[in-house]
Amino acid sequence: MFANFDPQTFLISLVALVIAISIHEFAHAITADALGDSTARHQGRVTLNPLSHFDPLGFIMLCFLAARVPAFAWGRPVPVNPYLLRGGRRGMALVAFAGPLSNILQAAIAVALARSGLVDISFGSPIGLYVYMNLLLAAFNMLPIPPLDGYNVLMGLVSNFWVQRLEPLRNAGVPLLLLLIVFGGTFVYPYTVVPMFQLFARLVGYA
Repeated sequence: MFANFDPQTFLISLVALVIAISIHEFAHAITADALGDSTARHQGRVTLNPLSHFDPLGFIMLCFLAARVPAFAWGRPVPVNPYLLRGGRRGMALVAFAGPLSNILQAAIAVALARSGLVDISFGSPIGLYVYMNLLLAAFNMLPIPPLDGYNVLMGLVSNFWVQRLEPLRNAGVPLLLLLIVFGGTFVYPYTVVPMFQLFARLVGYA
């Protein structure tokens, strides 16, 4: 598994993931704050400081992911009180979508800088890995499975009829994620994460 382990690539990927996830969590927090829920602000989460978004177990999984080991990594979840958000379920969907959108925007800015000749985004370069990791995070998080962001985005788009039927899935989030990690590479990712990654890559001009 670690036969082709490259320390330099690992460190670059780890730094890229820490930055990408910190901005991702900041986007959740600032969007919730803008929509009327100040819970995250009171807990010091409306910040780009990675330490404020640090989760010990999530960071360990982040290291596995940076080493190219199939894993699901995360930052410390941003606390959101949906009852304080303007817009109800749609407000919650906006908060959820802000995370993946921030990753897409990070990739788009890097691509724009590359087109200006300021950075190199060829795969394997530090900025290239940063773009890749951001697009991967965006694509994976948009899967409509709890507790991923895509689930809350979906819940903000569907009718009350479907909300009542999909809500019970929230309690099965951890088992679903474990199944996704174990079997996703064969049965899920090729038909979901990969197409979304390719779509986001085309959107930012990385394809």
